[in-house]
Amino acid sequence: MNSVLPIEERRPVLLDVVALLTDRPDLGLSRGAVGTVVEPLDDSTSLVEFSDDTGQAHAIVACAHHGLRIISGAQA
Repeated sequence: MNSVLPIEERRPVLLDVVALLTDRPDLGLSRGAVGTVVEPLDDSTSLVEFSDDTGQAHAIVACAHHGLRIISGAQA
C-alpha cells in the first residue's frame, strides 16, 4: 500500500514549489505567482518566498495552505 499522498491531497512542506490561488495586491503578488516553501509554520500556514526572474526575493509571506496549490513537491 502506498502511504504517500498525491500532491493535490497533502499540505505543503519545506521546499515545495507552490502557486497563489488568489491575488495579494498588498504584497504586489498576483494569482498564480510561484514561490517556494521556506518554513512550515504550523498545520495550516507556511512561510513562502516569492522571487523575481533573477532570483532576488520579492516577498517572504506567511500563506495559509488553503490559498496555495502545490506545483512541484519536494517529497518523493
